[in-house]
Amino acid sequence: MESDGIILERLPVMKKALRVAFVSETYPPEVNGVANTVARFVEGLRLRNHEIQLVRPRQSRADQAGGEAGFHEVLMRGLPIPRYPSLKMGLPARQALLRMWSHHRPDIVHIVTEGPLGWSALQAAIKLKLPVSSDFRTNFHAYSQHYGVGWLQKPIAAYLRKFHNRTLMTMVPTNAMRGELAMMGFRNLRVVSRGVDTQLFSPAQRSASLRASWGVAPDDPVILHVGRLAPEKNIEPVAAAFERIRSVEPRAKLVFVGDGPARDGLRARCRDAHFAGMRTGEDLAAHYASGDVFLFPSLTETFGNVTVEAMASGLAVVAYDYAAAAEHIIHGRSGLLACYDNTTDFVRQAVALAADLQHVREFGARARHTAEKLAWSRVVGEFETLLLAVANARSQPPCAALIDIVAGDSVSS
Repeated sequence: MESDGIILERLPVMKKALRVAFVSETYPPEVNGVANTVARFVEGLRLRNHEIQLVRPRQSRADQAGGEAGFHEVLMRGLPIPRYPSLKMGLPARQALLRMWSHHRPDIVHIVTEGPLGWSALQAAIKLKLPVSSDFRTNFHAYSQHYGVGWLQKPIAAYLRKFHNRTLMTMVPTNAMRGELAMMGFRNLRVVSRGVDTQLFSPAQRSASLRASWGVAPDDPVILHVGRLAPEKNIEPVAAAFERIRSVEPRAKLVFVGDGPARDGLRARCRDAHFAGMRTGEDLAAHYASGDVFLFPSLTETFGNVTVEAMASGLAVVAYDYAAAAEHIIHGRSGLLACYDNTTDFVRQAVALAADLQHVREFGARARHTAEKLAWSRVVGEFETLLLAVANARSQPPCAALIDIVAGDSVSS
């Protein structure tokens, strides 16, 4: 069986403990989908007895590198990302990584983000002839149009393609993303979905007291949006949909969970909405489960963790037919899918659902059932299998290799 560059059918992968160097420019306690997902994979691999080195930017002056059996962190210099002051961008560190990996050689380098630190890690790994895999987790090329620099979209896409095609494998979260990137010239793509913690995100977290604090009665519909309040998240359809929903269901309440540069504009437009700010852990889970209808109109996601978190929480989801929603929602049974980038259709679907609480409950129950199949243990297992394959691809002598690497970009430094 051939899969975009690595032939796995004839590979008798011997499971062994790997030394994995993870390179990521975001990690908890930073709050975003990439950071949370990376933490899940790191912890999952540790539980499978792999040794993890996490290379990331220092998040603050008080930030201290963590370290315990099988896990240690290496903190690098970083700068705040423009318009994302709570996130750090790693600075170039090629020489430091060369010295470190020369003395303590990992079996594989896995690069999560494509910033200056990620590029340094790629160059260092290639120089040392270390096998490298990567993740495609953020549509940075699509973000450019939302910040007045749309002319950068093609150069950014070209850089991302060059970056990922120099790795042995790029992991993407959905089949749709795999197809899109393949059309753009990306190679060696494999799908590794994302999981969801169904014990944390659960209908059991629904809170009557929290709903009361929002000023809603037990049967009043709560329309929920969770995510960064920023232009690239395309939040306008949420506001448009809620204006129509209120005209047919005056008791409805709109709740935003998250923060960002679009918050003040949303406050001015949605004067009766509740802005809960950023929430984490069980507090976030209670906010999810205390809603009824989840609206998610983003068009720039590679996956959209919040979609499956809402499904696990028993909410009826309205989203575009895209990313996680397209992968996991059956239209008309476990949620509603609007035509891609069609605001009129999104608003229509949201209004129809919010006016029918019976369907809201039915969709939410089916969504929960679907989410229960997305266990992190299974997803981490798929990830582990691919890391072993990539590590083995470079550990075999060319004449005896049981994995064939299809010719790709030059990997000279």
